[in-house]
Formats: sequence, C-alpha cells, structure tokens
Amino acid sequence: MTKRNNLLIFILTIGVFGILNTEMGVIGILPAIADHFHVSVSKAGWLVSFFALVVAVSGPTMPLLFSGINRKKVMLLVLGVFVLGNIVSIFTSNFTILLIARLIPAFFHPIYCSLAFTVAAASVSKEEAPKAVSKVFIGVSAGMVVGVPIASFISSAVSFEMAMAFFAFVNVIVFIATLIFVPSMPVEEGLSYGTQFSVLKKSITWLSIVTVILLNSSIFGVYSYLADYLKTVTNMPSNTISLILFVYGGANIIGNIVGGKLLTKNAKKFVASFPFVLGIVYILLFLFGQFTLPMAFITLIWGILGGVGGNINQYWLASSAPEAPDFANGLFISSCNVGTTIGAAAGGLFISEMGTQYVVLVGILSLILSLVTILLRNYMYSPTKQLSI
Repeated sequence: MTKRNNLLIFILTIGVFGILNTEMGVIGILPAIADHFHVSVSKAGWLVSFFALVVAVSGPTMPLLFSGINRKKVMLLVLGVFVLGNIVSIFTSNFTILLIARLIPAFFHPIYCSLAFTVAAASVSKEEAPKAVSKVFIGVSAGMVVGVPIASFISSAVSFEMAMAFFAFVNVIVFIATLIFVPSMPVEEGLSYGTQFSVLKKSITWLSIVTVILLNSSIFGVYSYLADYLKTVTNMPSNTISLILFVYGGANIIGNIVGGKLLTKNAKKFVASFPFVLGIVYILLFLFGQFTLPMAFITLIWGILGGVGGNINQYWLASSAPEAPDFANGLFISSCNVGTTIGAAAGGLFISEMGTQYVVLVGILSLILSLVTILLRNYMYSPTKQLSI
C-alpha cells in the first residue's frame, strides 16, 4: 500500500511540476518570445500576468465544478488540455493564438493543483497529511524555479520551439503515467455546491484567506525583485545572479520538506513563529544587502523559508475548511495568486518611490499584518476558547 501511495504522490509531484512549469517557465524565454513574435518584452509578459490572473479568478470555482467527477478522469482531462495548449504554442506564428493557447489551460490549472493536494492528503493518515502535501509542493517549487533556467537554456542552446516542446514533453509523460499507474478514483460522497460554499460563512476561512494573501505578499513582494536587488544593491555580475536565483530555488525545495515535517509536530506554534523568523531574515537582507557573501547565505535561508511558507499557506487554508478540501485548495491557489499580485505591485511602488533597497519593507509590513491574523485565528479557535463558546 505504501509503495502505491509513494508512486501516486510521485506522479502528482511531477504533474504539478509540469503545470507550474508551463505557467512560470516562459519567464526564462520572454526575450526569445518577443523576438519570435515581433512584440515588445512587456507585451510578451502578458503570457505570465494574464495566466496568473486567470488562475486567481478560476481558483475557487473550477475545482468546485469538477469536485463530483472521478478524480483520475479529471486529471487526464486537465493534462490533455495542457498538452494541446503546449502543442499549439510550439507551432503557432501568431501571438494572439499563443496567448489563447496559454489562457485556456490556465482555467484548468487550479483543478489539477487542488486535486493533487487533496489526493495526496487523503492517501495517508490525517497526522501524515502535511508531509504528503509537502512532497507535492516540491513539484510546485521545481516548476516555479527550476523550469525557468531549463527553458532559458534550451531556448538559447536550441530554439524557442524546443523550450515550448519541453513543457509539452513533461505533461505528456505525466498523462501517460496517470493513465497507466493511477487507480480510478470515483468521488464516493459528492458534496453539494451549497455545502462547499458554506465554508465562506465561517470567520476562520476568511482569516485564513487574508493570512495566505499577506504571507504570499511578504515572500513574492520581495522575491519578484531579487534579480534587480542583486544587480543594483549587491552589484553582482549577471552569471552570479543566475547562480543565486538557482540557490533560492534549491533552498525552496528543502523548505518544502522541512515545512511538511514541522507542520506535523505543533502547527499553530510553528505558524505563529514564521513571521518573526522571516522578519529577521529581511532585516539582515536590508543591513547586509550590499555584501556578496552574506547575501548568498541570506538568500539560502530565505529560500528555505520561502518553501516553508508555501506549505504553511496550504495547511492554513485546508485546515480551516476540512469539510470541503477541493474548494479549500482552490481558495488557497487563488489567495496565493492575489498575494503575489499585491506584493509585486507594492514592491514596485516602494522601489520607484524609495529605491530598490527598500523593497524589503513590503515583506516586513506584510509579515506584521499576517502575524495579527495568525494570532487572531489561534486565539479564536484555541481548544479552551472553543469550550467556553
């Protein structure tokens, strides 16, 4: 049974990698896309920003719509849509068609990711669930960070089309593995839409949504500008910047494993301590940002905490609505995208008004606010408080 579970979780991890790789991998080839389609780099950037926007909008609704259908069939449908979108992206010479070929899969993105977390958690005992989910998160981190340099390398070494083919190849492999190795997973107790929507009546759900938005804003509000920070504040050469970004990505994967283990111990205390630890890292970043060696070490620790933060976000929302896991995971995906958008916008504002060095203030402010919502949830939903209520 354990072997079968491990194989299932491994397939889900690679599946999530393929989906996130399709979303984020194009960041590494935006200049090549701009050249190929004769558009500006900022217009090519629509392939990333519009994708994220569609994911944020469809996050709560799409997993809900497909929540009553056999999970294996839904996974195959989503992977099939991604494979088709990737194939169209390879062969089209029209930028508008490329944009459409990316936006249609974006609607299906939250379904697969939400299902992957739900299925991984359900395949083990309740206590071991955070650990199983943390393994799937390795796919998220790898897709967001490792996919970018791989796509960039393939594009520069071979061609833009081959980089797009890499996205398709990963999704085809997962489609075949799902078809052969994943057992049929009919939904035994289909929850009504009303039952799932009713979790939005609970204050714990809204407190958790706000916390996830703030925590993601605290990480991505600063990380979005890490390359710029390393260039302008630390004065690093571009090849060293690439290496440091890779270090952050690798550390992110370590953070996923660490986060999963720590959440199975004492989740509430662990989550409450997170803003303090990341806050200290940001203060050190501000104080020692101009020194190369300290900056490399700080980025390593920050990367680990970034991975831990992703696990915390998923756990915090899933545990607030255990009666509707698919919907809760959809809300998690949506909240993360909203947090990333707000954080990146706020970071850009701080940079234009005060300078690149002050982008850390976005992270620190977001962490202070997230601490308030974390402590409020811990207080309102502590066992003693519940008994008195």
